[in-house]
Amino acid sequence: MFRKRPAPDGEELLARLASLTTQARELAELRRSQVELAIALQRDMLPADLPEVPGFRLGACYSPAYAGLNVGGDWYDAFELPDGRVGLSVGDVQGHAIDAAAFMGQVRVGLRALASVTSEPGDLLACTNELVLTLNKDLFATCTFIRFDPATGILESARAGHIPCVRAAADGRAEVCRDEGGPPLGVLEGADYPVTRYRLTSGGVLVLVTDGVVEGPSLSVDDGLDRVARLAGLAAVAGMEAQALAAAVLKNAELIGHEDDAAVLVVGHGPAVTPEGGTGRLPPR
Repeated sequence: MFRKRPAPDGEELLARLASLTTQARELAELRRSQVELAIALQRDMLPADLPEVPGFRLGACYSPAYAGLNVGGDWYDAFELPDGRVGLSVGDVQGHAIDAAAFMGQVRVGLRALASVTSEPGDLLACTNELVLTLNKDLFATCTFIRFDPATGILESARAGHIPCVRAAADGRAEVCRDEGGPPLGVLEGADYPVTRYRLTSGGVLVLVTDGVVEGPSLSVDDGLDRVARLAGLAAVAGMEAQALAAAVLKNAELIGHEDDAAVLVVGHGPAVTPEGGTGRLPPR
């Protein structure tokens, strides 16, 4: 016959409860420390300043995830290229916490370094893709890279699995740039990244975002992009500054309850992006 184990007395129950409470507190402190470290890493890796571009304005905003360990590897970047043009990028690393933030830094720095060798957007993303593959990480990144020529207003864009950018003209016409893209960085060897060309003319804006800006629990990516397009159109008509528009786009993301990181990069022209030849898309070289 089996004997019943004696029921634990009150002191034993209190001891067990105290032990479990201590373990839970230690685990919560560890996770909070990991989140704080990831956020600090991520913020430190973002550019402290944006380039000064005569006749144009650049603005950017970033917000970490609101849901604990969901903090990840979103980034934005803008830097001068050796030939006087400007490189613009936004990206998003798959994954969260410290690993994603550190991997984001590797991808962003690698892209910058390779841009000094080749700034042609399609070639640059292809080279960065090969570099990411050599890191042998179980992570990948989406990215948009744009080479911007302030002298002509021409933007050359290539996408690696990233969501499209949004553009608006001075008269308020706005649209999502549904240009062709390639696979995310670090997924497929020998990947190609098509290049699409646009022109930024007086009064227009270009808005680049990560998916945390346009996707939420009750909002699809397409609906989120449409919201950004409407906001960009209104901002272009009102002559809103690039930094103010970036802040407004990010504020809209907070209102929809985004759960992921969110990054916004805006380029504005003078007192924006208008179609050339009625389409806004430039013919290939």
